[in-house]
Amino acid sequence: MEAIVYEEFGGPDVLRHETGIEVPEPGRGEVRVKVAAVGVNPVDHKRRYGWVEEFYPTTFPAVPGLEFAGTVDALGPGVTGVEVGDEVLGWTKTGAYAQYALADLFVPKPAGLSWEQAASLPVAGETAQRVLDLLGVTSGETLLLHGAAGVVGSVAVQLAVAAGVTVIGTASEPNHAYLRSLGAIPVTYGEGLADRVRAAAPQGVDAVFDAAGHDTLSVSIELLGGAKERIVTIAATDAEEHGIVFSGVIEGPDQVRDWITSQARLAAEGRLQVRLAETLPLKEASRAQELSESGHARGKLILLP
Repeated sequence: MEAIVYEEFGGPDVLRHETGIEVPEPGRGEVRVKVAAVGVNPVDHKRRYGWVEEFYPTTFPAVPGLEFAGTVDALGPGVTGVEVGDEVLGWTKTGAYAQYALADLFVPKPAGLSWEQAASLPVAGETAQRVLDLLGVTSGETLLLHGAAGVVGSVAVQLAVAAGVTVIGTASEPNHAYLRSLGAIPVTYGEGLADRVRAAAPQGVDAVFDAAGHDTLSVSIELLGGAKERIVTIAATDAEEHGIVFSGVIEGPDQVRDWITSQARLAAEGRLQVRLAETLPLKEASRAQELSESGHARGKLILLP
């Protein structure tokens, strides 16, 4: 089969496009999926550099990629509730940058959802809901969301707004209209952010979701009057220094399945959007990761095997 493989940590050049890779066989509780679309995430290049071994230990040779959408191709022993030919989306155990992958955490893909939209949901949807739950934001509260125009941030904006939460979202000026369309109040990040947030939310901020990670924690603590209990980051490497919770891994697969099933249904109905930036063939995985690492992709990057 065709796949992207790397055998050492490093830059995009360590990624190799190979053919003739052995097709994996599903073990107990696993399905094999013929991959139709792959979501590219920042964690992909962080894993490639070896920066997140604490959360995602690497065994070489490695195939990158966490999330996929595709068709069930084979069932391992003990698998129930799914059949060969079913369309699904979820997380791979063997790497998503490939024609075939193994998975045990997946949900049905609604018929009205495109492959590209489906592949963009698992990581962003799970991360957004996990952090919102950790923060415990409820209707009537105000959430400050750093990096609100990114893929995770934009999903979190929509989920929070739908729950009756007022969202103040930091983003560059060109993304402000997009955030308004999602129901957020946009503010520009950078120097003077605290004053701009206070002007946008004179009643104060109840919680902070950091999806940006660039000098965001000090100002977040300031805006919460020194409190740290309701600040969660998925991006700040200095979280421990500030005494802030860093949330980086999936917890509770049954809960995750419920979340993503619901979100996929909302997306199919047009009530949850993920902005797509660019779709590239699998062999251009290095370019896709470069675009992701640059931070300038306005939306989700998708690879097609």
